[in-house]
Amino acid sequence: MAELPATAAWRHVGARDGFEVLFLDREEDGYGFRGHATAVEEGVMWSVEYTIAVDAGWATRTVHVLSRSTAGEREARIERHPTAGWRVNGRHAPELTDCEDVDLEASAFTNAFPVHRLRLEVGEHADAPAAYMRAPNLRVARLEQRYLRLPDDGERARYDYAAPAFEYRDVLVYDEHGLVLAYPGIAERVA
Repeated sequence: MAELPATAAWRHVGARDGFEVLFLDREEDGYGFRGHATAVEEGVMWSVEYTIAVDAGWATRTVHVLSRSTAGEREARIERHPTAGWRVNGRHAPELTDCEDVDLEASAFTNAFPVHRLRLEVGEHADAPAAYMRAPNLRVARLEQRYLRLPDDGERARYDYAAPAFEYRDVLVYDEHGLVLAYPGIAERVA
């Protein structure tokens, strides 16, 4: 995959109306990501600000999220240690055992984590359970996900993606950086 750009942005479409912006930083032993998403969903306005650090293999290390809505402000911290497991707001979270990724409901970007981490070849598939954080309440639960690498469409990588808990299955399209371009019913990349 090509080196990541310094910034990216997505328009939320379908499930909600909104926008997400992202700033990417290469670190000595991984990447740091700072982003902000705002949306109107079922008449409720919310915003989510996040900071995520991943290791050199793209496995999640730390997540810090601030959420604002008419229900108030919330804050959550998630930490993942390769041998000690996940902690959500300081509480051990054994239900997240064997998860490598975080998936923020507010973010189209976080679907890049398993694509970078797994580096599937065409025809390969993998389960990629994730620590899934809802917006705007910041509740965390395990989300079963599956990725199947389809033949590329020119320079665009395609994955048959499934999240059975949401009865969602569609083809996600990624650019040469491994960032999602088209996430049907959820978001589209605009910059």
